[in-house]
Amino acid sequence: MALLPAPAASAAPAVESRALAIAESKRGDPYRYGAAGPSAFDCSGLVSYSYHRAGHSLPRTAAGQYRATHHISGSHREVGDLVFFHSGGSVYHVGIYVGGGRILHAPYPGRRVGTERLWTSAVWYGRIY
Repeated sequence: MALLPAPAASAAPAVESRALAIAESKRGDPYRYGAAGPSAFDCSGLVSYSYHRAGHSLPRTAAGQYRATHHISGSHREVGDLVFFHSGGSVYHVGIYVGGGRILHAPYPGRRVGTERLWTSAVWYGRIY
């Protein structure tokens, strides 16, 4: 996968900041497979809900969201970028980067929306433009 340099700054950071604030407001909401809010979420549901409320539509699935972003390297990641977890070339999870090697996400059944450290290096990054 070839990574491109990030394009020049645009209005996107404002959308990313709003989306992150919306996702943060959902901290503590339960994980539920297939849920996209407003009071329960799966990983891609949290991301699509947050970005939609911030004024930018994204596909519903993590894989679709990955295809809809500008792919960037980890060295260029910024707060608000999307973090995609992959295995064998397939994306299986997504969260929002909050800085310091941490993401905000809806983890899995029995857990709630919250932040945690990246637990693997098998991640790709995407930015909304």
